[in-house]
Amino acid sequence: MSKVTVDVQPRAGRTAFGSRSFRSLAIAMWKGFVRDRASVFFTLFFPLFFIIIFGTVFTDSGASKQTVALVGNVPVVQQLPPDARKAIGETLELKTGIPREKALKQLRKDDISAVLEQHGNTLQLTVSNGDPVASATVQGVLRSVIDGTNIAVTGQPPRYTLSASAVQDESLKAIQYVTPGMIGYGIAVGATFGAATTLVEWRKRGVLRRLRLAPIPTSSVVTSRVAVSMAIALVQLAIFIGVAIVLGLKLTGSWYMAIPLTLCGTLAFLSVGLLCGSIAKTSEAAVGLANLITLPMAFLSGAFIPVEESPGWIQAISKVLPMGWLVDGLKGTMVRGEGPVAALLPMALTLGFAAVLTLIATRFFSWED
Repeated sequence: MSKVTVDVQPRAGRTAFGSRSFRSLAIAMWKGFVRDRASVFFTLFFPLFFIIIFGTVFTDSGASKQTVALVGNVPVVQQLPPDARKAIGETLELKTGIPREKALKQLRKDDISAVLEQHGNTLQLTVSNGDPVASATVQGVLRSVIDGTNIAVTGQPPRYTLSASAVQDESLKAIQYVTPGMIGYGIAVGATFGAATTLVEWRKRGVLRRLRLAPIPTSSVVTSRVAVSMAIALVQLAIFIGVAIVLGLKLTGSWYMAIPLTLCGTLAFLSVGLLCGSIAKTSEAAVGLANLITLPMAFLSGAFIPVEESPGWIQAISKVLPMGWLVDGLKGTMVRGEGPVAALLPMALTLGFAAVLTLIATRFFSWED
């Protein structure tokens, strides 16, 4: 942690509520952040690392194809019309010419999803219990093929038809979902760790005591910390969005609402950092407490894992966590194509959370170690 000296001696022309104290404190806090390599890494580069990894590795947001080995002749599948074969090919990858024993061996190793054989009018499908989702997908697709073939053989036209379409366009990539989550996580880490560690270090070195005795209003101390944290958050937002756009991010809807969402989220997690810094007595304890709060919250709020794919109890928890509100608002305005109204509720919730937690943190706050 780098040392930052704050000039608290009175100067001519500076009033209690003058702007010089605010500027001096803000510059000192900004220098402290820039010189602290650990803070810069975890605030900027750590979330950015996940954006790059997910944006370059998981470039296709569609479901992966399941591989099915066709053993011997399987006329029901092999004689399908070209349109039907093309439709099946979007979900299943059909492999032919593989001996039965080799195909079963690959199935046991989960190298393929299923083995399909045909004996007369009976189709024998062998699947693995290792991947129930893949097995269910293969069975569902092949059952629809068999049902369609049976209808065609009997000459009875189907009574109902299904027309399907996708909400997102074909260019949608995993980066669309990763970016809002990493922005929310980066904001949480930057604001929480910055406030907590600064508060503990300044209290230990007696800087808070000197600030209290100096002709500097408390409002200047608070507003300078808030201003620097918001500036850092906006820099994060610009960098993350810029890198994500290079990797394929397409901003939709009222994406500009990410700016006020970021500012509101910063206030919420500044209050978390204030609480951690007020309770902890050492920098190590402050970092540990901040990690204990932000890291589990990231997993429970959908920052790392889509909350829609999580168990019901996790989805319920995400609805009462500030990071969950922030990530949901960012997703709605940045990638789901929603209007500015989608940001209003998350902003109100994060601001309310900030107000309540700040009041709680003041009960534990002390100027001296």
